[in-house]
Amino acid sequence: MIRAVLDANVLVSALIRPQGPPGRIVLRLLKDRAFELVVSPSTLDELSRSLGYPRVRRYLRSTQQEIDTWIESLAIVADVVEGGLRPHVVTEDPDDDIYIGAAIEGMAHYIVSGGRHLRDVGEIEGIPIVTPREFIRILG
Repeated sequence: MIRAVLDANVLVSALIRPQGPPGRIVLRLLKDRAFELVVSPSTLDELSRSLGYPRVRRYLRSTQQEIDTWIESLAIVADVVEGGLRPHVVTEDPDDDIYIGAAIEGMAHYIVSGGRHLRDVGEIEGIPIVTPREFIRILG
């Protein structure tokens, strides 16, 4: 089974525009179990912070309680790794290193990101960093 780390911008985009590639990825996860999601406490915290930004909140029609429940639901269906691995790889945005650490620790096959800084890394320890559109093609 494919194992993947989805960065916060992919998950935020899935909530804002469910019909786009990020939304289709989450649908494939929840409906079809097309892949295993790998998360860490740090990636879940980053998701929660990202969903609280005013520029994001204006696009969401969900209450804070609904958002919290959605994040908790993701954690339930995901493989939650400890998150202790902190590589220093993404020099342009060191906060993105949490996704690389989770992917290595969780033996993920892919990191899916809409962010340029993380995607510019290309691949780390044999784990390609792909766009949501590429990941949709990979899932078939």
